[in-house]
Amino acid sequence: MPDNFSIPRLLMNRLRAVMAADIDPDSRLQRVVRLVADTMVGDVCSIYRRTEDHRLELIATEGLSPEAVHRTFLGFGEGLVGQIATHAQPLSIQDAPRHPSFSYRPETGEDPYHAFLGVPILRGGQVVGVLTVQNRTERTYEDDEIESLQTIAMVLAEIVTGRSSATEGNGPERAGRPVNLRGRILCDGLGLGRVRLHDPVIPAAKFFAVDPDLEERRLVGALEELHISIDRLLAAEIGGLWGEPRDVIEAYKLLASDPGWAERLREGVRSGLSAEASIDRMRREHRARFENVRDTYLRERLHDLEDLDNRLLRILAGHDEQDTTGPDIGDEPEVLVARRLGPAELLDYGQKNFAAIILEEVSASSHAAIVARGLGIPTVGGIEGLLTQVSRGDTVIVDGEEGSVHIRPDEGLLRAFGERRKLLSERQAAFLALRGEPSETLDHVDIRLMLNAGLGLDLDHLNSTGAAGIGLFRTEFQFLMSDTLPRLHDQIDLYRNVLDSADGRPVYFRTVDLGGDKLLPNLNDLREENPALGWRSIRFALDRPGLFRRQLRALVRAAAGRSLNVMFPMLTTVHEFRDARALLQKELDWSAAAGFVPPSDLKVGAMLETPAFAYALEDLGGEVDFISIGTNDLLQFFHAADRMTPVVADRYPFVSRPVMRFLKQVRQTCDRLGIPISVCGEGAGHPLQALCLIAVGYRSLSMPAGGIGPVKRMLRSLDLGAFQSDFEALLNQTSPRLGNGLLELVVTHGIKLADA
Repeated sequence: MPDNFSIPRLLMNRLRAVMAADIDPDSRLQRVVRLVADTMVGDVCSIYRRTEDHRLELIATEGLSPEAVHRTFLGFGEGLVGQIATHAQPLSIQDAPRHPSFSYRPETGEDPYHAFLGVPILRGGQVVGVLTVQNRTERTYEDDEIESLQTIAMVLAEIVTGRSSATEGNGPERAGRPVNLRGRILCDGLGLGRVRLHDPVIPAAKFFAVDPDLEERRLVGALEELHISIDRLLAAEIGGLWGEPRDVIEAYKLLASDPGWAERLREGVRSGLSAEASIDRMRREHRARFENVRDTYLRERLHDLEDLDNRLLRILAGHDEQDTTGPDIGDEPEVLVARRLGPAELLDYGQKNFAAIILEEVSASSHAAIVARGLGIPTVGGIEGLLTQVSRGDTVIVDGEEGSVHIRPDEGLLRAFGERRKLLSERQAAFLALRGEPSETLDHVDIRLMLNAGLGLDLDHLNSTGAAGIGLFRTEFQFLMSDTLPRLHDQIDLYRNVLDSADGRPVYFRTVDLGGDKLLPNLNDLREENPALGWRSIRFALDRPGLFRRQLRALVRAAAGRSLNVMFPMLTTVHEFRDARALLQKELDWSAAAGFVPPSDLKVGAMLETPAFAYALEDLGGEVDFISIGTNDLLQFFHAADRMTPVVADRYPFVSRPVMRFLKQVRQTCDRLGIPISVCGEGAGHPLQALCLIAVGYRSLSMPAGGIGPVKRMLRSLDLGAFQSDFEALLNQTSPRLGNGLLELVVTHGIKLADA
């Protein structure tokens, strides 16, 4: 145990008094820079804030010219301060004016100062400012001084982001101002509620320890409990089933046992920080480093470290993953806000009925987004810097129809939201009235509309939407919801319940589709550079025959005298289909020998999600009972655009000539071979995309519950015979964009796509 702690306790006590004082933000910042300069024997202490136009503004100083405050600005990467902001790393220089990045600003009067130390002010993984100290003499700042300044920067984060500068007008504090953001639509709909943060958040009031000895005991106890939870995971009896070294869990345990990490946490507590604040300091550093690292392996390890920080915070909060700080929300509707969120994490919230979800990092076809759509929760994602703009308890409007988010909306926006929600309710009522109407076009062409499902809540939509059955049941969600593999009887119960709910309507079960962004807690992560193209889906299932056969056995047992439809995902070769079907046949034979009632009828199909498998259909004639096209994966492989990479997330258009020509060719091949074909991708639930699918010959579409009403309304306004000939002519043109011409046809033919 070191004798000297990184942050003098006297400094923390004085800082706590400044933070608790009832003064305005500018005065508080001025007291802080004076306190830091005095305590660290510095001639200068300055605070720079990141502005909304991504510059760095001097907002407080002790030692530089007071006239420079709100007048000095630096760009990211400009000067030493700009370098710190760009790299999110501390910078210590013995003689700053000689540094090649030094940027002289005469209005500051910093001519006589040589030694320089600066650290980033971090919030939500983003740099929101820079804190610096300077000395006239040339000197090297020690490690404990750097850590002291980093901790002070952590405390300042909430003040720096919660104020407005003079250059932005003398309006209210930023924390009370409305903020409008744009993102990607992940699930349409409208939501209004108070913010609930997914990641544990430590308010400034709880940064300081009243009793450092008690805080250290709390921290040590939380670390011990963390180790126990990891050991419990390692002791789970899954070795025989998985048959692989659990490298990831072992590495995770090593990270949790790192004495350097634990010692830094303890040092923070001994210096006067609360246990939570000490962990939060580490988490901010890990997040900032994560943002600036491009190496895949290092990013994974930094993500693991951040997850350890979050787990410790949840343990300290008594396993309550809710943010218990800030305004009391009570029974008001809540909007879940997260930096990133996996499908299992979203499912962990169980029956919590959120008004909406907002995410910093996610694509429209990620499985977290699919779960949100399954739950029917309006969701907007891909909003950079979201967590720097929002605080717990803020009122927020989520517009899943336009992809916008309104934080702390004014009265005008709230009134407009109320009017739009009323219109949305009327539209939903109109869709509900169509529930019992035939799914057919004006010229009496039947189109079967099916439901995509994967959660127990989805089954309620079968009757409320009038769906003809379940065209895609995603079985993997049961695996993702637990730290251990679901038992055989748990799987049987789920599949039996699904068949019971369908009440004779067809159900198409997709076998386990794991891998990519759907990793089990105990899955051996191969650290793939591109998981979408790696060890996932049918490849994973065939390499884990024990897990796969257990699921197939559960499906056979659950059917017991009823029809069973099974389809295998992401096939690329004929051999994969034959190998999977052979395992299914073994389970059929085993069940028959054991005396169980077999399915009354069995159909075995394949998901077409890769272009390669489209050209394997010729070899499967007579072997495959049906084909279902999964457009989510197919489009990313077709366009060579990873759907999980935000910068290319919009580069796989559905409505395009190459896609439509390809899908038409696949349908024609299946017709010639006598193989029934349908589409079960998310795109089938959008009226314009569904119109294209119907026009190229598809007569069975499966979609999220929210898509059935709009698609049914569209097709009931469609004279397919008249439209199809015009669409074929449009498809044969050479103009680059199909969408504009298609929308003109929609107007010409009077097809109902938009609200009317």
